Amino acid sequence: MNGYIVWFDGYSDHDRIRVGGKSASLGEMTAAGLPVPPGFAITTEAYHTLRNHPEIRSRVHSLLGSVDLLDADALEGVSAEIRRLIDAAEIPRDIVDQVTDAYAELCERCGVEDVPVAVRSSATAEDLPDASFAGEHDTYLWVRGADQVLAKMRRCWSSLFSARAISYRHEMGHDHDVISMSVAVQKMVVPRAAGVAFTLNPLDGDRSTVAIDASWGLGEAVVGGEVNPDNYLVDKVLFEIVKRKVSRKEMEIRVGDDDRVEQVAVDVERQTQPCLSDEEIRTVARLARRAERYYGVPQDVEWALDVHLPPGENVVLLQSRPETVWSRRPRVPISRPLGLEGIVATLLAPLDGRVGDRKEEGVGQTGSR
Repeated sequence: MNGYIVWFDGYSDHDRIRVGGKSASLGEMTAAGLPVPPGFAITTEAYHTLRNHPEIRSRVHSLLGSVDLLDADALEGVSAEIRRLIDAAEIPRDIVDQVTDAYAELCERCGVEDVPVAVRSSATAEDLPDASFAGEHDTYLWVRGADQVLAKMRRCWSSLFSARAISYRHEMGHDHDVISMSVAVQKMVVPRAAGVAFTLNPLDGDRSTVAIDASWGLGEAVVGGEVNPDNYLVDKVLFEIVKRKVSRKEMEIRVGDDDRVEQVAVDVERQTQPCLSDEEIRTVARLARRAERYYGVPQDVEWALDVHLPPGENVVLLQSRPETVWSRRPRVPISRPLGLEGIVATLLAPLDGRVGDRKEEGVGQTGSR
């Protein structure tokens, strides 16, 4: 489909600037053969129809130019007014038609009428190596129907002007008028468990392991820090589990019968059970490692175990972005230790020092981030 829609399985490099960080990564992961739920991006050109509206543009400039960014209450007020302007604007008919047709096609591809989808913000500055906008823009889960997809698309557009997003862009020196918003629309996964995986140890920056956090239900509980997850460290070469901690997981986020996403208490007998088998842990680690090899830099990956897929094929990737904490720090050379640890470190050295061609730019893609 031409115009305002780019399918993940039709993504190419020239679409990068049109679809933002999350959608670009989903398209790239799909092209790389990684397991990604199907979906499409609504391009930045759709957002531009509102951003370039003379009255909206003038009013937004005026509001941003007059607010004291250090005054939290004033910033919240300006943010709310800008979001109301965008939420009230009329969406052009051709955008409505193309999004409606794309959603209908996704339903057909999935074999589900009114297939539930995640509608996620995908800003053009997201997940760049010099900044992480994770959590600054909106995500909506378990959305059904073209009308609701369009409504959540508009909310994603206006989330460019959340108080947090405005403040963070100012802090990082990003121009409010340059950054644009694409929107990712992706088939929802019904997860037994979900979480994140870092292709280095986030506690000390060690690149020889994959660190996995996992909990029951949707991964938003892990991403948002609302649950104490299980933790695993997996060797990158041998894929042996070198460390594990099973935590008490007292709540989970799941979807109820009325399609409402809600927090619920975990049954007592499941609270201290590991939510992943050893083979599932290794599968998550292998997929995260494949994402790192593809992008050429350490990755922060969101994953889920889809209850509708058979064992061995049930791990899917929902997002991959560059890791932005340890990757920014200068690496301190150390002498190679003897034994297996030294062998592992030596084998990983070529990857760690490699400069990934176009993927070094690291445009990546949240559950809720």
